[in-house]
Amino acid sequence: MKFKNNTDGLEGCAKRAVVRVRKLDRRERIKPEITITFDNPLALLEVLTAERIRLVQRVRAKSSSISALAAGLGRDPKSVRRDVLKLERAGVVRTREQINPGHGRVKVVEPVARECQLTAVL
Repeated sequence: MKFKNNTDGLEGCAKRAVVRVRKLDRRERIKPEITITFDNPLALLEVLTAERIRLVQRVRAKSSSISALAAGLGRDPKSVRRDVLKLERAGVVRTREQINPGHGRVKVVEPVARECQLTAVL
């Protein structure tokens, strides 16, 4: 699955919807994708900071617990937890709980899609 992140607002979203509807009318196959649209590039940059992009890249390589992500990125676990929450709310990553033998449960962070494409329109 492909993840697209756009900053062209409602106008761009409407244009993409028309293209998809026309493909459906022609009975063309549409590849599954998740699209998140921000009103402007600044809103996108509020969610996708440099540290959060590093976090997403790490998770795309291998799903990891928050503590493993923090250790691998050389960051404080509380900061990583806040970043994961922000990315999860934006739909970029998801979390699931997993049994951690002898230690209860652990929250594992994984990507929403294998591929991520960012598009900014100024």
